[in-house]
Amino acid sequence: MSRIGQDHSRFRQIVRGKIKQNLKKYMSQGELIGRQGKDTVSIPIPRVDIPRFRFGQRDTGGVSHGGGEVGDSLGGDPQGPGKGQGAGDQAGEHGLEVDVNLDQLAEIMGEELELPRIEPKGKETLETVKERYTGVRPVGPESLKHFRRTYKQALKRQISTGTYNPDAPIVVPVREDKRYRAWTEVKQKHANAVIIYMMDVSGSMGDEQKEIVRIESFWIDTWLRSQYHGMESRYIIHDATAREVDRDTFFHTRESGGTMISSAYSLCNKLIAANYPADEWNIYPFHFSDGDNWSVDDTAECMRILTDQILPASNLFCYGQVESPYGSGQFIKDLREHFVDHEKVTLSEIKNRDAIFKSIKEFLGKGR
Repeated sequence: MSRIGQDHSRFRQIVRGKIKQNLKKYMSQGELIGRQGKDTVSIPIPRVDIPRFRFGQRDTGGVSHGGGEVGDSLGGDPQGPGKGQGAGDQAGEHGLEVDVNLDQLAEIMGEELELPRIEPKGKETLETVKERYTGVRPVGPESLKHFRRTYKQALKRQISTGTYNPDAPIVVPVREDKRYRAWTEVKQKHANAVIIYMMDVSGSMGDEQKEIVRIESFWIDTWLRSQYHGMESRYIIHDATAREVDRDTFFHTRESGGTMISSAYSLCNKLIAANYPADEWNIYPFHFSDGDNWSVDDTAECMRILTDQILPASNLFCYGQVESPYGSGQFIKDLREHFVDHEKVTLSEIKNRDAIFKSIKEFLGKGR
């Protein structure tokens, strides 16, 4: 490896270490999501210090020479503490932003949270075709011309025919010398997966609660997309009724009605039945709410839909209860009572943004 390659590799390792060190902070901030591109995310990295000597200004004396009494300050602001020094002429310290591939971010996340790899279920029905370069051939488009092999072929021809002059080493390829990259089509099969996000958007779910859900869903997406190449996402919002929406509407809708959670579970079940056969798809319903529900009867209906329809079809059902000053928080208690130690049910209480890190580990730690 060249020196510059070694330096680049060392820098990547330093950046990776910084990301792991600050991952919990990144997972509690929504700023990171706004920096997301198609396949990468821009991450602000704290300053990377490289050890070096720093020299003071000339004619300022030294620590071991000159006058002074015990207890005298060694430098510092002569104006005393709390006094300003005015404008300076030196450059300030600047942060660094690096683009990190989402798969790399998922790998770091998996290591830090100790997440197990997921073993997909079902048939491998999603098929993609990729082109792989496997050799060279004498015909092809100019855009695929293999310059090194073309030059080598021309050089061999000139040497064999005696036209090569070492004193004037000019190699001119002719049509017969040209070589082009050859490719074959490789078919790859991947497991299908779908995430169905459901969120209570009634009046008791405020902007902060929705922001917590938005941040958490970004990290859920990042991890699950690293486990599956064929991933879809569907979004359901509900108050007293439920409807499917796009991603932007999901995170920015504000309603003021009551709450009937069974309406969301019923719509979720219809989506699964109509579009995602359980023997072919890996299904992940995620529901976020502040724990309020309309009535005991509706809660009983939720348990019935989960038990009879959603859980048998799903890899994992996750319920995240986002703390709200207006929510009762009762629904997670009902779920705990009804699904004691159920292998497909994971529950998490999310009190604030700092709890997102722990909640992600609770949701994804089963490796289902």
